[in-house]
Amino acid sequence: MSNSLQEEPLVSTPDNAKTLAVVLGLSMLFVGICGISYEYTFSRLGSDILGDSVKQWALTIGLMMFFMGMGADLQKYLPDDLNVDNFIFLEVLLGLLGGIGPTVSLYMFGHFHDHFILIHYFFICSIGLLIGLEIPLLTRVNQRTVPSLKHNLGLILKMDYIGSFLGAVIWIFVLPLFFNVLEISFFLGILNVGVAIFTWIWFRHWMRHPRVILLFAGCVVALLLAGLLNGKKITITAEQKLYRDTIVHTRTTPYQRIVITENGSGDLYLYINGHLQFSSIDEHIYHEFLVHPVMSATPVHKKVLVLGGGDGLAVREVLKYKTVESITLVDIDPAMTTMAAELPELVRLNQGSLLNQKVSPQKAGGVSPGEMVPLTERGQGYFRRHKQVEEISVHVINLDAYQFVASISGIYDVIIIDFPDPNNPSLSKLYSLEFYALLKDKLAFDGLLIQQSSSPAAAREAFLMIGRTLSAAGYTAIPIHHTVPSFGEWGWWIAGHQERSGITGLKARIADGSQPLSDTRYLTRDLIRSSLYFGKGVLKTENRAINTVLDDRIFRLYQQAWQALQ
Repeated sequence: MSNSLQEEPLVSTPDNAKTLAVVLGLSMLFVGICGISYEYTFSRLGSDILGDSVKQWALTIGLMMFFMGMGADLQKYLPDDLNVDNFIFLEVLLGLLGGIGPTVSLYMFGHFHDHFILIHYFFICSIGLLIGLEIPLLTRVNQRTVPSLKHNLGLILKMDYIGSFLGAVIWIFVLPLFFNVLEISFFLGILNVGVAIFTWIWFRHWMRHPRVILLFAGCVVALLLAGLLNGKKITITAEQKLYRDTIVHTRTTPYQRIVITENGSGDLYLYINGHLQFSSIDEHIYHEFLVHPVMSATPVHKKVLVLGGGDGLAVREVLKYKTVESITLVDIDPAMTTMAAELPELVRLNQGSLLNQKVSPQKAGGVSPGEMVPLTERGQGYFRRHKQVEEISVHVINLDAYQFVASISGIYDVIIIDFPDPNNPSLSKLYSLEFYALLKDKLAFDGLLIQQSSSPAAAREAFLMIGRTLSAAGYTAIPIHHTVPSFGEWGWWIAGHQERSGITGLKARIADGSQPLSDTRYLTRDLIRSSLYFGKGVLKTENRAINTVLDDRIFRLYQQAWQALQ
């Protein structure tokens, strides 16, 4: 037959067989890299859109593993004489689905919200099925070059597992440096098709339809390359449907997806992983309640620690107190603090709180605080020209706050905690007994701590658990609340050492203050006093549990509360 397979010449010598086995091993290595990376990409997309990252990652990886098992079983029905054709075709198809899948899913969420789940999980299940088919198919192909079953399986599975590890490392540490989530998927798809073409070059003589499959691969590469080259434009177009206002800036980091939008009136909105963080219309209300009640109630506040708040807005309010000597800002994401210091829209909003010339980094208990930024402050008019410059040092530390607090030494007069809500287990530890106990050792005897605590109306049980956990850690804690239009009713917990004052004494400190409020746009002393009072029964509950690192109850309570509102 004219199209008969020319197998024997390729494996006629041990050297040929060894070379082909190496080629197949390398193919399996990159198959493993792409496979695990697809799992992570769809998990990340699901987390960003649907929230609850632990659930999305577990479901995505679990479903892919299940369908990999189904694929591994279905491959037994594929004929042996088409093993190479089937393997290369499936690789190209996997590259196509993995490459375009996240973009299609995001588009569906923006245009056909109710059908997003079906499309999203269709891609997840299909990719799992294809991965399950390709591994045994490659083992069957390799059987011709490595007849020994134990050596054949050892090579294929070894390279798959090594590839999975490399894929995890590359996806976490390398790809986010160059691409956003949609661009990562296009890049992985091209890499996947590249594996298919590489295998085609070496094994085309074993194939029945080499030209057809090569044409298919070329078309898919062209499509994915166009997607990669236009990835940022595609991402913004797809994401725009998720937001009411025009997207003006985006950034993907190893920690989060940051999106800034602007409406026709010039108002800015910042979203992290799809969740609104602030609106320039009313962020000053939130940040004034976050900062001024504790700053005005502490007799000394030379050293201030801000945990979270990488946008610089809380620091802006702290800087209004002229007796402040140093501010340490701890935010895990360097991209957020960089944006706050460089992006003109954010710099205008935070009034350059993270700006100015750089000086030598200083050490803080074994943790590097990054740059120390001297901020200059002058008076107005005549005094602006003649007043001596005052310098306040702001240390920006890009580190997980739990690690930072566990490793530093030193005492702070005021600690301001501006973390996102405990909407996943990794954030839940920052609302734990252990974390608050670590912070207590860093708080001056006369100092105060304030914790943003979500909505006492929408997530009442989670809100109350924060107070119980602070009390269990040795604080006297009292809640305050006020309406922030963009978020509704919002709450904070203020805490000080139990040895310093009880609840009545702490309330009096907050209500009366030890010094005037400094340059607020909205907040007044009467508003602070009124924020101490809640409606009848709001602070009562039968739940007595607290949140700990090993038992993240607050995450479950928070999740249940917001799901009940949907």
